[in-house]
Amino acid sequence: MTKLNRRAFLASAAAAASVRALPPVAAAIKTKPARRILELVYDKSIGAMRAIDRVVY
Repeated sequence: MTKLNRRAFLASAAAAASVRALPPVAAAIKTKPARRILELVYDKSIGAMRAIDRVVY
């Protein structure tokens, strides 16, 4: 089990919430075709790589 500190817990909770919230918001906006960009970044707070999924219109 990984040792989660407060910052890592909040970061993972925010990431999980955004993953659940983004698809309905993106589906509601149908003005332009959207592109999804997946970006891997190193997060110093958790000491690991993290995936960031962005929707670009």
